[in-house]
This record gives sequence, structure tokens and C-alpha cells, in this order.
Amino acid sequence: MADASVNAAQDRPTSRHVGSLGGLWPFMKPYGMMMTAAGIALVLTAMISLVLPLAVRRVVDNFEIGEGSLLDQYFAMALLMAGLLAIGTAVRYYLVTRLGERVVADIRKAVFERMINMSPAFFEKVMTGEVLSRITTDTTLILSVIGSSISVALRNVLILFGGMILMFFTSAKLTGLALLIVPAVIIPIVFLGRRLRTLSRENQDWIAASSGNASEALLSAQAVQAFTQEHHASVRFDDVTERSFVAALNRIVTRAVMTSIIIFMIFGGIAVVLWIGAWDVRSGATSVGELVQFVIYSVMVAGSTAALSEIWGEVQRAAGATERLIELLNTVDTVADPAAPKAVPDMRAGRIEFDNVTFHYPSRPNTAALEGVTLTVEPGETVALVGPSGAGKSTIMQLLLRFFDPQSGAIRMGGVELRDLKRSDFRKFIALVPQDSVIFADTARENIRFGKLDATDAEVEDAARAAAAHDFLSALPEGYESPVGERGVLLSGGQKQRIAIARAILRNAPILLLDEATSALDAESERLVQDAVDKLAEDRTTLIIAHRLATVKKADRIVVFDEGRIVAEGTHDDLVAAGGLYARLAKLQFTEGIAAE
Repeated sequence: MADASVNAAQDRPTSRHVGSLGGLWPFMKPYGMMMTAAGIALVLTAMISLVLPLAVRRVVDNFEIGEGSLLDQYFAMALLMAGLLAIGTAVRYYLVTRLGERVVADIRKAVFERMINMSPAFFEKVMTGEVLSRITTDTTLILSVIGSSISVALRNVLILFGGMILMFFTSAKLTGLALLIVPAVIIPIVFLGRRLRTLSRENQDWIAASSGNASEALLSAQAVQAFTQEHHASVRFDDVTERSFVAALNRIVTRAVMTSIIIFMIFGGIAVVLWIGAWDVRSGATSVGELVQFVIYSVMVAGSTAALSEIWGEVQRAAGATERLIELLNTVDTVADPAAPKAVPDMRAGRIEFDNVTFHYPSRPNTAALEGVTLTVEPGETVALVGPSGAGKSTIMQLLLRFFDPQSGAIRMGGVELRDLKRSDFRKFIALVPQDSVIFADTARENIRFGKLDATDAEVEDAARAAAAHDFLSALPEGYESPVGERGVLLSGGQKQRIAIARAILRNAPILLLDEATSALDAESERLVQDAVDKLAEDRTTLIIAHRLATVKKADRIVVFDEGRIVAEGTHDDLVAAGGLYARLAKLQFTEGIAAE
């Protein structure tokens, strides 16, 4: 699995231009007033910075020691401007930082909402750890740009152009000489900037691959330790992390080289220009104050140019991050709701129909999980699906929940094809108990209440009693309020399964899907839960997957699957009498009963 994330990191296209940042505009647009206020504060602070050298020139050219009042006026004005600059900078910082945090929070929410609604087909190709890396690492890069870099860049752009204009008015000759430096500065920015952009994207991709690798290994920590593969897992993580480091090192070296070239060209050029200016002062062509003013402006322009080259690298990284996030937001789901969904039929009276359904999982396109399956489940009927592992039983439930769409055939509920219904509309009428119980890092009570968020505490406890979970929950240190740990690590397998069953009971849906619902229970708990399931199945359309045939003997009908096809169906007694696959499975589990017959 880790290798898949590595290959994915290598295969992604690189960002070609910073135009990808345009994808942030829909998230920034709602905060136009905040951006306007920040822009005003930014312009005012830049203007104040540009005015200061004019005051310095007046002091140098007109200052006389005997004029104490003039000295006081200049320094009083300097204090006033310093105060205005401080206030304007503080306002700008507050507004742009708040804007950055707000926009990034909106992006994170939008990406998460999009991902939580994606069908499982998407997560067959993209690791959840990589998605989490994009939501965290990539949005952090965007935050640094919106909350800081863009503001600093705009301020430096204003100082750059404002300073150059004022340099021109100060000395057109020296400004013309200074402009000769510009091509020498732009060339490394263009050429090295392209490589920096590519390396930044590569670095971010390897970070995502590293995150995906770590997430997979840590979520499977018990299996890794049980098979003593800790060293192997560490080696694989080390490999991906080192590749990320190498990519980062290449980016750092490229950026360092670009920065050094730019700084040398800028300040070296300024030194030459000032050397010429110094000779102009000696010849009387310009005043000392004009040269000092030009020096200050040239330093400001040079500093702005250097700062922009630094910020350019951050902007490029943010462009790559934005591109990756927009990819997630624009991902086309292979399972989508119809543009004009039909009304959900009465699920209590509607039948479930599989009409000549053939399905291949996206990750296994050449292997049919189901092939030509036709199955009808009448309202209120309890149907058990049995067969060897991989025969297609769980796929029936995956398709019924419309986690996937079949390549051919149709699936209907209440006479309406699932493709014509909004997924969240018809799923409300389905309660699922999966084979691998999903337990959240919350209290036991809230885990059960997940089946019906507005349920009262009494309803939660009634559901727990029906699932034979009340006794062990009451015995926990804090009862129903006890935390159960991440993925329910503080509970046994049977306890997790009973909480999952209680959740389904609480949902009180007309369609019940049970996928090995009692597989992790001991004999006594299984009997208690089976009684609860039998009561729950009354007046409900129920589909049961079970390898333990003792739990499905009472089903109205048993459907036998093998290699993605239905090979037999009927009652337990009929299927045993008919021989075939079911009879062989029953013989393995009911040896004494079969022998007695």
C-alpha cells in the first residue's frame, strides 16, 4: 500500500504557474470588505514609508544647527509618522491574518465536506492519509500566503514601484543606470523559479505520501506488531520520508542559489550606481541630500525586490498546494446524485430488486464481483445471503447502499432505480450493522446515538438493552459516558459489535442490513442478540450475511452465492435436501445433524 502512495506521488503533474492561486478567489470573495480595509491600511503604511526619505533630504539639505525649532518640528513629525505607521501595520496584520485564518478554515471545511461524501471508489485509489495531508499541510502553506506573504508582497510591490518613481524624480540619470540591473534580476527568477515550482510540488507530494504511509501503518499497529514487522514498517516510512527530505533539500538549494544571485545583482548594481552618484556630488551635479534620498529609495527598492524573490518561492509552493486542494474539490465522483432526484417511495411497502446486475470493483476491473445477479426481496421478508468468502454477498449490500454503481443491470427500491434517487434520501431508511464494527473516539452513549442523533438517553439505553449491551456498558467506570477510545480500542470485539447493533436498533429503519452481525459474540451473547435481531427484523425488510448458518435457519429465504452468481435459493431444509454447495457448508457446521439424517 505504501508503494502505491509512492507511485501516486511520482505520477502527479507539476504546477505550471501561480495562476492556480485563482482557485482561492471563491473562498476570498465573501470577505471583500475585510480585503478592502486591509488594502487601505496597506497603501497608507506604504505611503508613509515612501514619504520618510523626502523628510530626510530636507533635513540634510536645509538643516542648520542654530535652528532648534526646525529640529523639534522634524522629529515631532517623525514621531507622528512612526505612530501612524505602527497603527496602520497593526491594523493590516490583524485584518490579513484574520482573513487568512477564515479562508483556510472555509477551505478545510469545503474539502472535508467533499471528501466525506465521496463514494468508496475514490478511496480505492487515494489514501486517506494523503487526503489528511492536503487538508492540513497544504492549507498551512495557503495560510502563510494569504495571512502574510500576499500582504507583504503587495506592500513591497507598492514600495518597489513608488520608490522607483521617486528615485526617477530624485535623479533620472542614476535611476536609468539602476534599471539596467532589472533584466539581470528577472532572468534567474524566471528560469530558477520554474525549477523551484516543480520541486515544491514534488516535495508536497512526498509529504502527502509519507503521511499516507504513516496513517496506514499506525491504524494497523496491532497487526504490524503481531507479525513483528515494526522494522519493515519503519524502513518503508523512512524511505518515503527520506525522499521527501531529498525533494525538500533540492528545493532549498535551488531557492538559496536564486536568492544569492538576486541579492548580489541588486546590491552589487546599487554599489556601482552609488559610486557614480558620489562622483556627481563631488562635481556639484547633485546635492548631498538628493544622494542620501536616492540611496534610501534604492535600498528600499532593492529590499523590496529581494523580499519579493523570497515571497515568490512561498507563492509557488502555495500555488502547488492550491492546485492539489482544488483537485480534490473538483474530483468527479463516479457515484453521483441525479440532477433532478425522484421522490423516495414508501420503503416499508416497497420491494428490493436486483435486475441482471453485473459489477466489477474499480480496483479489479477484470474480475466480476457479481455477474448477472437477479434477486427480489419482498417487503417484510428476511433473506439470508450465504456462500464462501468472496462470493459476492457483501457486494450486494455495497450496491444496495449505492456505494458503487453496477456496470450493467439495475437496482430498484420501491420500483425506483437507485440512480434516480438522492443517496442521502434513501439511506435514511436503511440501518447497517457491518462486519467490522465502526466505533468512534467518543463515549459509549454517543456511539449508539450516532444511529439517531436526536434520540433521548432513555431511547439509547433501550436500544442497548435490546442488543444485550446494557449490562457491560453499565459496568464501565463511567457507565454510558465512558470513552471507548479510538476505533473502540478499549472494548472487546463482541462489545463493539453489540454497540453497532444497538446503533442499528436505535435507527429504527424499515430496511435492515446485517453483515455478520453476531460473528464476534460469545454463545450466550449471540443468543441474546439473535433474539433482539429476530424481533428487530419483524415487519422489516432484512438482508443477512452470515457464515454461521445457525443464525440464518429461521430466514424466510436463503440465497446461496458462489463466484459472483446465485447458485441456489430456498429454505434451510429445502437447500439441505437438494444437496449442492449449501448442503456441503451445512454439513461442515451441522455434522451431527446431517449424520443423524
